[in-house]
Amino acid sequence: MTPPQNLLHPATFATAPPSGLDAPDVARIMAIGTAVPPTSYTQRELLDIFGIEDPRIRSVFLNSAIDRRYLTLPPEDSDGGRIMEVQGELLAKHKAQGIDMGIRAVQECLKRAGADLDDIGYLCCVTSTGFLTPGLSALLIKELGMDPSCSRLDVVGMGCNAGLNALNAVAGWARAHPGRLAVMVCDESCSAAYVFDGTMRTSVVNSLFGDGAAAVAVMAGDDGEPGPRILKFASHIITDAVDAMRYEWDSAQDRFSFYLDPQVPYVVGANAETVIDRLLAGTGLRRSDIAHWLVHSGGKKVIDSVMVNLGLTRHDVRHTTGVLRDYGNLSSGSFLFSYERLLDEGVADPGEYCVLMTMGPGSTIETALVRW
Repeated sequence: MTPPQNLLHPATFATAPPSGLDAPDVARIMAIGTAVPPTSYTQRELLDIFGIEDPRIRSVFLNSAIDRRYLTLPPEDSDGGRIMEVQGELLAKHKAQGIDMGIRAVQECLKRAGADLDDIGYLCCVTSTGFLTPGLSALLIKELGMDPSCSRLDVVGMGCNAGLNALNAVAGWARAHPGRLAVMVCDESCSAAYVFDGTMRTSVVNSLFGDGAAAVAVMAGDDGEPGPRILKFASHIITDAVDAMRYEWDSAQDRFSFYLDPQVPYVVGANAETVIDRLLAGTGLRRSDIAHWLVHSGGKKVIDSVMVNLGLTRHDVRHTTGVLRDYGNLSSGSFLFSYERLLDEGVADPGEYCVLMTMGPGSTIETALVRW
């Protein structure tokens, strides 16, 4: 007797995916491009540059599972020290570096997609490392010389999870405009959001984040194109932990400052199953059927907690840990750097499923299911 469709192993879905997961208007990720600043530093180099001798802070830096990060440090003074930038200078850094990295990421993405600037019908820019009006979308359209009638969206201040929130909106636009190209840029200049006050709270943040931008091209309505199909999204807000991650004004330092509760990794991990179960509900898929996992590089403890709660292996999160090691936490663009590594590895076969997962303030967990 033939078993019901929802009991078939997904290997049989190479030609017949589960009902509802292969709609004709589904959007695809066509290409990706990334960019970072020209300067990078090891954790030990950063400790030496800022003259940090406190053994507790040094331990945080050196046991972070991060080898190197791309950063734009404050300028040097006459004695070789670093001049602490005021908020206006940090905002100027966010703008200048965001435009530079954003331009390069978009150009690389279009090159890989075989597309031109004139092909872009929708541009979405994501950032949490500065506030600009007009936003990065308008600035990039101007600097790139794009069509000024291009539709656009700025997603500002959502945090590390925002890349998937924005991808949901971008995929929706693409489905409503089949054959038109939409581009999302996650553009984070974390060097423009640092506070140096010598406390353990700010030191944990300072040991973690790096600068980088990632752009993805998305299109619906052309099944002949390569790239994974974006099938479904699922979200979960942990309302009891709404203050666990927050970016707020620090009156003592006269600038914005990021707060990260030490319990965040365990809270996120404890809720990971809830959102993954919601993502896979109705698909006929089980967690063991997912061939690839691209989890936000939120930090060593975050990754370990998600691994334990979802039963993932070190191999499953190899790109997540690799991006953390080589770039640090890139905020909203981290999962896209992992996605680029998965593509470069060339191991994703037609019919295989992949889960994308990001975490951030709220506290929130965002997920997406894609299929090659």
